[in-house]
Amino acid sequence: MKLAVIGDPVAHSLSPALHRSFLDAAGIAGEYHALLVPAGEGAGAIAHLRTQGYRGLNVTTPLKEEAFAACDRRDELALASGAVNTIVFEASETVGYNTDGIGALSAIAGALERPDVDGLRILVLGAGPTARASVGALIEGGASVRVWNRTAARAQMIVATSDARLWRPGEALDVIFSTLSPLADLPDHVQSACRDVEVLVDANYGPRATLGAALGREAIDGYGMLRAGARASFARFTG
Repeated sequence: MKLAVIGDPVAHSLSPALHRSFLDAAGIAGEYHALLVPAGEGAGAIAHLRTQGYRGLNVTTPLKEEAFAACDRRDELALASGAVNTIVFEASETVGYNTDGIGALSAIAGALERPDVDGLRILVLGAGPTARASVGALIEGGASVRVWNRTAARAQMIVATSDARLWRPGEALDVIFSTLSPLADLPDHVQSACRDVEVLVDANYGPRATLGAALGREAIDGYGMLRAGARASFARFTG
């Protein structure tokens, strides 16, 4: 079974190690590659890899929306977020899925040592593909979700298509979940909220997880999110 992750950057990605371990545990002969694909080249890369015998792909920044457009069919989570992070090449079609929301649910529940996120007050920072997928999954899981983005209009777009609300400084929170890029510049009131909240989760992992250090506090990185999302992807590849 041939698998790969595509995006830019991918040199830091732990997806190859995770999926190779899944392949080994399942007794499946296979290979998993990290392939650098810059923005704007996603559709061409996906079409090419299909012809090279790949079973499926994981898709990371900045290609999730390009991957969405390249698919013939998409699951409900992908349709709700307008983004695809998992592609399965079926016999006659390219099928897109989104497991980011599953990963976010797992990471946040795990951070609080809870079985779920029901009743939690969660602020999601960002309005990109990962944020959109996470907001939908968290709301479905019973959380009360607020959204903040430096460009307010993009946050408003999420609010307009979901049960999330715009965040108002001073609102009580249990968790802040950041989907922002490493070293993102946060205004003072957002920094203050991040320092005060009980649990801060950064969707980035490894050397790209810079939020905690920038704020001078502990933050849980996105490895748990990655692993949970990877397991869900692997189930699609082998299903």
